Amino acid sequence: MSKKPSKGGAPALDMTPMVDLAFLLVTFFMLTASFRMAEPVVVDPPSSIGQVDLPDNHIMVTIDDKGRAFFGISNSTAKMNALREMGKRYNVNFTEAQIIKFSGLPSIGVDLKDLPKYIDLKEDDRKNFQPQKGIPIDTITPNNQLKDWISLGGTEAVRTFEAAKIKAKESNSEFKSEKPRFAIKCASTTKYIYVKEVIKTFTDLKLYQFNLITTLEGGGTVIDPSK
Repeated sequence: MSKKPSKGGAPALDMTPMVDLAFLLVTFFMLTASFRMAEPVVVDPPSSIGQVDLPDNHIMVTIDDKGRAFFGISNSTAKMNALREMGKRYNVNFTEAQIIKFSGLPSIGVDLKDLPKYIDLKEDDRKNFQPQKGIPIDTITPNNQLKDWISLGGTEAVRTFEAAKIKAKESNSEFKSEKPRFAIKCASTTKYIYVKEVIKTFTDLKLYQFNLITTLEGGGTVIDPSK
């Protein structure tokens, strides 16, 4: 028995809804996405064969070839709390708007007294900000700001981590974050004496486990000296 031929033509697929959806998604991401601010310093770390990944939750000290130290915390909440505590310790006032804006900065390398002015600048102007001599590291006078940043930043990072862990447990949701980890990143041309000074700051705080950021052909890597 022969099949009755169809009276209609070839089937048509209306792509209009799909195109509309695609444009809506593009518009949504354009309006809601936030661009990552540029680092105040870029260093080319030495290479190694270590292959330990650095977690998202970390506190990092970056040292350039001039010996300047830059400090950063990946957790924005811990970063804001650390700034509030540093302001109290050094009698430097920050507005709430400055504190929020600070949470978006990857790292800083200025004296705390210059930080309010640095925060208020536009991103392009921050690159040429003077004086950007790095975080003060003075082991003789009480003005060892790097030591205080590491201490307060680490405390706030752990506190934020524990609070998130408790909240996840109470809501019966999965918690995948790792404990905050300390790391040092320096340029391959940085003199050892500069790195030694930062390591001494860590050990003075009884922090003996930290990661050294290096590069590996085909990707990044981390060396953990505690292993």
